[in-house]
Amino acid sequence: MPGGSRSGVVRIGCAVHRPPTARSGFVRALLELFEDAGWDGAPRFLGTDARGRDVLSFIPGHVAWEPVQPAAVASDASLVRAAALVREFHDLTSGSALAGDGEVVCHNDLAPKNTVYRDMGAGLRPAAFIDWDLAAPGRRIDDLAHVCWQFLRLGPALADVGDAARRIGVVCHAYGHADRSDVVDRILWWQERCRRGIEAGAAAGDPAMVRLRASGAVREVRLSQEWVEAHRHRLASRA
Repeated sequence: MPGGSRSGVVRIGCAVHRPPTARSGFVRALLELFEDAGWDGAPRFLGTDARGRDVLSFIPGHVAWEPVQPAAVASDASLVRAAALVREFHDLTSGSALAGDGEVVCHNDLAPKNTVYRDMGAGLRPAAFIDWDLAAPGRRIDDLAHVCWQFLRLGPALADVGDAARRIGVVCHAYGHADRSDVVDRILWWQERCRRGIEAGAAAGDPAMVRLRASGAVREVRLSQEWVEAHRHRLASRA
């Protein structure tokens, strides 16, 4: 399947077959929690195939993994819906055994490339999140900050810092989070963690991280981090 950094993921009919990872047991339990709650914002775990791969339901729709996307993908209405979906699964996992000592279970890689969009009559809107491989106990702000970074594409390509600040406010308001300054601090934390993670993984020979480093991802994240740091006070402002 296109768009991902890991190989070996294939679609067969209405199911997606994925090689298991060290986190597969946790992800299976999480997807079963969502299914038991009737939440449709994630794939269903269907079992394993004869090759030991995890089998998940295929969610039809538009996955925004390519650089150029329809305008509706980046609209304020899509940001509102994405934040609402995050709040829904956070609330479902709050206090659960899977959350452990964390506030909630975090997806930890929320981005348009991991979002399925559908047109419900008013244009494309987020309908579900995929690729839950990095899900783990965490803080609500972790996913919220990742949404702001990735869905707004924060970085030097954005000419209007004021509009970026406004759209951070759109996400925070839709989620129900009041303090913008801690979100910006957490965006910078994510960017530092991501950059170092790619470098360390590539140095260790992880094929996915090697491909990301070769694609220029480290430089891209560093430039984004420098841009957010340069504008951090304005991005955190309500003005």
